[in-house]
Amino acid sequence: MLRTEERQRLARERREEREKQHAAKETQILEKERKAKLQYEKQLEERQRKLKEMKQKEEQRRAAVEEKRKQKIEEEKERYEAVLHRTLERSQRLETRQKRWSWGGSVTPDSESKTASKRSPSTANLKQAEAAVSKSLSSSAALLNTSDRTRRSQLSPLDSSVISRLLAPTQASLARSKSAATLSAD
Repeated sequence: MLRTEERQRLARERREEREKQHAAKETQILEKERKAKLQYEKQLEERQRKLKEMKQKEEQRRAAVEEKRKQKIEEEKERYEAVLHRTLERSQRLETRQKRWSWGGSVTPDSESKTASKRSPSTANLKQAEAAVSKSLSSSAALLNTSDRTRRSQLSPLDSSVISRLLAPTQASLARSKSAATLSAD
């Protein structure tokens, strides 16, 4: 009987030892699972954080590109307005210069009647020479205009108006031609 009790005790101790080992293994497995779950959640959070950062960087880059594009459009608009303003100023200066250097100043019906009474026979000759020179100049300008029409049809309206203004004979050049004609007639 002593032996059977001894065997039963030893068997009980072995069973308890196995249960302890089994419980320890289960605890280890649960701990590993818990750690793995924490690791997975941490990685998931890190991935989401990186994706969020990438989205923010992409949005900032897009905003910067859009801002740069708007700024470029604004600069081009300002440059265009400046060119337009300079062109208008230049044409106004040319007009005032042409009026200043033209033969009679500003030509109005009033001023014509005042100057007509003061004219002498030499001014009548000047008038005839003036008419001949202006006729030849206008015909040459017409030839230039017809040959350039095909090229100007491909230009923008602003460019074509500037070119036609440049091609047209100015009052100053007409005045120089008139004075040259008058000198050669004398």
